[in-house]
Amino acid sequence: MSAPDEDLSKLTRRERRKREVRNRIIEAAVELFDRDGFAATRVATICDRADVAHKTFFNHFPAKQDLLREIASVYVAKLLENLEETRKQPGSTGDRIRYFFEQVAESAESDTPLHRDLITEVVHVSHESGSESEHAQKLQSAFAAIVSDGVERGDVTTAHAPETLTDMLMGAYYALMFNWSNLEHYPVGEHARASARFLAEAMARRSDEEETSR
Repeated sequence: MSAPDEDLSKLTRRERRKREVRNRIIEAAVELFDRDGFAATRVATICDRADVAHKTFFNHFPAKQDLLREIASVYVAKLLENLEETRKQPGSTGDRIRYFFEQVAESAESDTPLHRDLITEVVHVSHESGSESEHAQKLQSAFAAIVSDGVERGDVTTAHAPETLTDMLMGAYYALMFNWSNLEHYPVGEHARASARFLAEAMARRSDEEETSR
């Protein structure tokens, strides 16, 4: 896992070198967090794995928590890519909802030590004030686009405002992640698939709505 892509051709050699070192630290940290968890991983171990000096690490990240925040930002970018991929799936909006939550289930069921630490930080990164609030806006827009597509194609209910449906879809995702990161032995895969079934049924356009629209 590395930082989001950027046009490296526009960077100076020194800037490219700095980006390469930063990405090497991130990738080493992800491997170690996956294996040992965030709390058990020492900065010294990350430096050894990334082959960088302590001073170099702290030039990039003031503290280990800042490194986790960077990884969380990358995770949010990957989540946005997943939501965009969901919009491209064939079938109904219900099928797309089931596809998204199946991806959530498969990712969570890998259950490495990093994931639970990461999810909590993802929520913080996505909804804190300042420039990072852009993450929350982008995520809300991405979930809203799935609903909007369904309304446009006529297979999503119009009995409730699209904003309400977006809140329910986004809220289900966050509820799953919150419970999984805080409740031991939480069956996240089972609950993700159940949430998908519920949302697909609840958001589907009913026959009486079709009759009314004629």
